Amino acid sequence: MTDKNTTLRAKFWEKYDLADLTRPEWEALCDGCGKCCLLKLEDEDTGDIAYTSVACRLFDDSTCHCKNYALRKQLVAGCVVLTPENISRIAYWMPETCAYRLRYDDAPLPTWHPLISGDKNTPHTSGNSAKDRTIPEFEVAEDDLEDHIIGDF
Repeated sequence: MTDKNTTLRAKFWEKYDLADLTRPEWEALCDGCGKCCLLKLEDEDTGDIAYTSVACRLFDDSTCHCKNYALRKQLVAGCVVLTPENISRIAYWMPETCAYRLRYDDAPLPTWHPLISGDKNTPHTSGNSAKDRTIPEFEVAEDDLEDHIIGDF
């Protein structure tokens, strides 16, 4: 999240392109849902993305935070650090409710997003997060991931 001493520009998510956000604004755009930390399967023929209930080994299911955010890329080879430079290549596999994807597509943020609601818990209370709904990846064999495909939530 953002440093409390850092001032975010008013409605920055509506007024500025992703590439023009400050680092604190970029971080504040994340709603904290944790859906991006779920393991995904991509259909080789159609390109469709299927989410599973299996979460990255660094995902804390009770807080929806990464247990080692600063070193996540070094600790998890498949972790993708989202940036303004790579959003165009990976937006398609981000959750449809993801603020980065929504803003990349020039769509508004949902009413439950903390920047709109003013409450960091609304993604969880509205049912739009992975909080308390995942299985750690070390508990599921890679060949069994298909057994854990979930629908939208």
